[in-house]
Amino acid sequence: MPPLLEQPLLLLLSLAANVLSAMAGGGAGLLQLPALIFLGLPLSMALATHKIATVALGLGATLKHAREGHTAWGFSLLMLAAGLPGVVVGANTILSVPPALAEVSLGVLTIGLGVYSYFKKQLGQQYQPCHRDLQGYLLGALGLFALGVLNGSLTSGTGLFVTVWLITWFGYDFKRATAYTMILVGLFWNGTGALALALQTEVKWSWLPALLLGSLLGGYAGAYLAIKYSNPLIKRVFEVVTVAAGVALIVQHI
Repeated sequence: MPPLLEQPLLLLLSLAANVLSAMAGGGAGLLQLPALIFLGLPLSMALATHKIATVALGLGATLKHAREGHTAWGFSLLMLAAGLPGVVVGANTILSVPPALAEVSLGVLTIGLGVYSYFKKQLGQQYQPCHRDLQGYLLGALGLFALGVLNGSLTSGTGLFVTVWLITWFGYDFKRATAYTMILVGLFWNGTGALALALQTEVKWSWLPALLLGSLLGGYAGAYLAIKYSNPLIKRVFEVVTVAAGVALIVQHI
């Protein structure tokens, strides 16, 4: 790729991927991770570079969501306590695991999320808190730990699973679930995973300025759109992103 086109192309890719991700509650890897591999990075370097860039997505979304009061400190701490250990476990195992079968399986599951949401018309449309007793929190935390492992090991689309888990288990609507995912997963889970991966493999540092800027601007813009528009529109964006992300994960291994 000509040097003059490198940074603008990376910026556009990052911006597009992260606007969609911040609206849908995950899926930045839909365009960004496969694009980094297509542009010549080996998988391990692409994973580490992408994961660092997605921290800016969380920061950009946090700058917008934090003003809206859609998150509570107590539940945020639960997501951190349950998810971060899983992220570390996942990040420390992925580089020794052949990714093809895992990514194809993840692609099938991700498509399943979109199809499930499409046919479940009321999914995430109303805020209906549930499972807020001790047993509910413990089982919810176990699910978040498992999703943390997935997030640390496979970076494409795992935030989408967190969004659906928050909706189906804890009763959040799409706006609130997306806010939690973008802040806690985008900033803290991805930050932990980025550090763990950067300590084990090379990072394409020269590509990060454009990727970070695109993630920051895309995260803020996507969060703005998610807050401005209604749950039905966010649900539809979620469905499109999940199906597209799943197809992208499968196609790159065909």
